[in-house]
Amino acid sequence: MNEFLLQSSWWIPFYGLIGAVVTLPWSTGVVRRTGPRPAAYFNLLMTLAAFIHGAFVFRLTWNQPPYEIIFHWLNALDLDLSLTVEISAITIAATELIAGLSLLAQLFALGYMEKDWAMARFFALMGFFEGAMSGIAISDSLLLTYGLLEMLTLSTYLLVGFWYAQPLVVTAARDAFLTKRVGDILLLMGVVALATQANSVNFPELYIWAEDAQLTPIASALLGLALIAGPIGKCAQFPLHLWLDEAMEGPSPASILRNSVVVSCGAYVLIKLQPILALSPVALTTLVVIGSVTAVGASLVALAQIDIKRALSHTTSAYLGLVFIAVGMQWSGFALMLLLAHAIAKALLFMSVGSIIYTTVSQDLTEMGGLATRMPATTTAYLVGAAGLIGLLPLGGFWALRLGIDDLWYTHPLLVAILLLVNGLTALNLTRVFRLVFGGEPQAKTRRAPEVPWAMAVPLVSLTIVTLSVPLMLQRLSLLPSWDYLNLPAVGLIVVSGAAGCLVGSTLGLQRTWSRSVKAPIKFIQDLLAYDFYVDRLYRLTVVFAVEQFSKLTAWFDRFVVDGFVNLVGLAAIFSGQSLKYSSGGQSQLYVLTIVLGVNIFLFVIGWFLYIHP
Repeated sequence: MNEFLLQSSWWIPFYGLIGAVVTLPWSTGVVRRTGPRPAAYFNLLMTLAAFIHGAFVFRLTWNQPPYEIIFHWLNALDLDLSLTVEISAITIAATELIAGLSLLAQLFALGYMEKDWAMARFFALMGFFEGAMSGIAISDSLLLTYGLLEMLTLSTYLLVGFWYAQPLVVTAARDAFLTKRVGDILLLMGVVALATQANSVNFPELYIWAEDAQLTPIASALLGLALIAGPIGKCAQFPLHLWLDEAMEGPSPASILRNSVVVSCGAYVLIKLQPILALSPVALTTLVVIGSVTAVGASLVALAQIDIKRALSHTTSAYLGLVFIAVGMQWSGFALMLLLAHAIAKALLFMSVGSIIYTTVSQDLTEMGGLATRMPATTTAYLVGAAGLIGLLPLGGFWALRLGIDDLWYTHPLLVAILLLVNGLTALNLTRVFRLVFGGEPQAKTRRAPEVPWAMAVPLVSLTIVTLSVPLMLQRLSLLPSWDYLNLPAVGLIVVSGAAGCLVGSTLGLQRTWSRSVKAPIKFIQDLLAYDFYVDRLYRLTVVFAVEQFSKLTAWFDRFVVDGFVNLVGLAAIFSGQSLKYSSGGQSQLYVLTIVLGVNIFLFVIGWFLYIHP
């Protein structure tokens, strides 16, 4: 039985895909009499099966060497395109995290989407989402990984544009799709170039090739930049970061996964590419620079947001920026620990935010207040999620930040300062949101707000318990250090940075009109941060403007040059045909004479050419 579970572990991603396919009769409207709930139940059942299967396989792979499964897809001459799957404790743990959070998100969606007429379509897309992410987790082939990343791009487009009747939703889905496509195209160029150089697309063979690869500085730089372009788009890093903010127009249950494990998939691929990126110092430096700019910039932008989902989505970009710094410094252990802690805490935060939106039917922070006494479970979930994210001892975020600061303590003090600054700004932002939502006097939309129904409360409370249990999980997995080896100054700085952020956030004046200040200095700073440093306007003045002008030029060239030449050829053919019909008399001797004269002229031209150029 154990051997069967291990050999069939590559089926784990297919559970979600099967659930998506089974729900098609409901999502397409073929089955109407039963309502959409059976579709939700099928997806929940498949996700539960994936979680249970993964739990058994995890026990079998713990402290065991990786188990590799190879599917030969195309084998011709020297070309062998195989799809490789790695079954190990790390990959199965990643699938368990995906399946577990997906299961809780779908349970939450069962209550959140209860009255939505397209609930079956939503659960089908969630199954598609889950299958693509689980496939990335166990994939050991760059070609297979790229195909699954494309599935994630499509899933993001469909889920962000779920409520397609709203114009803003359509725009957000389009922007998210096109922004990711920029990174995907560059990544595809890197995959093709790497396959040409290494003659393989499987990670084990690529690692072997990278040990002795001899590339010119320009070639290694271009290859490295192409490979990191895809994760930059997937993880919403500068300059491809605007899509995550707009993606908050989609349903809140999808945002739970998008801000926790979906963006982590791009970072996970980046970690898998780290031995290859080590060939390019330019790519590693770029990762550190982009991660630093995004981490600090997104943390500042989050402070000026009055949309509750956007206020948290920017912190997602910030923490993924810290992961980019870790990969750029080649500290993959710190990157994996941060991804784990961030995914669980951020999923809980967005689940509590979804409860708030469901109850108040609003995302505007200035319209909220006084929910602490009316929604105790949601309030507790938000506090636990925030504590797990900002590094409050002893929750998971603290241990992730401690590991990162220990890695960088002696060699890169500036990066240590960035980690502490991001932690402090995140604590300030989360405290600000808590005061506006849960503190103060009740507003019009929160005066009669009840707690969420049981279908949403059960996953909310469950994930709260999981977040509190992360230190126990890390201890069970032997990932926590001994207290004798703790860097006490680093521990103190982490605690102080988080406490300072909470203190400033709790004492800062937050009048309801503060977000719309009319004072010139404050208004300038607020607008600068609220509009994301005007990056979108910069795009319009540069990239969008250049593309528009180039499209106008190509349209003119196509209309007057290409079409003009084609029309000229057509007119010449018509004119010659009309002319020839008058020279055709039907006499065979005249045709023979014409052929003979033509052949003689042709031979004369060839002979003259050979005489001139012997």
